[in-house]
Amino acid sequence: MIGKATTLSYKIDFDAAASDQIESALCVRLEQIRLSRNITQRALATEAGVSPRTVNRMASGKGISLDTFIRILSALRIQQNLSALLPDPTVRPIQRVALEGRERQRARPKGKAGSHGAWTWGDGDDQDD
Repeated sequence: MIGKATTLSYKIDFDAAASDQIESALCVRLEQIRLSRNITQRALATEAGVSPRTVNRMASGKGISLDTFIRILSALRIQQNLSALLPDPTVRPIQRVALEGRERQRARPKGKAGSHGAWTWGDGDDQDD
């Protein structure tokens, strides 16, 4: 576990790190953001609606609950970054590029129905007697 790593840059490979390492890295990043904005731990705790002890635990990289994480993001006014964590699963990245701000359209069949030998009732050779 890391101690007060507020003055150090905490680099992490998210692909190779264990979940507790990622949790610590995110906490340290939040602490670095707090410090860069010159906000006291007490002021952040009040704004987030959590205890100063919780903010102190976050600052030391010991981890916090998801609820506390979201509250602190909101208090730091960076909650919009949550959308990058979990992109909208209904639109694939290639579709986002193709749409370029337009509304998504549904696929339509090509050609007229029945023009390519489409099957219809009564036209098959497979008749059961």
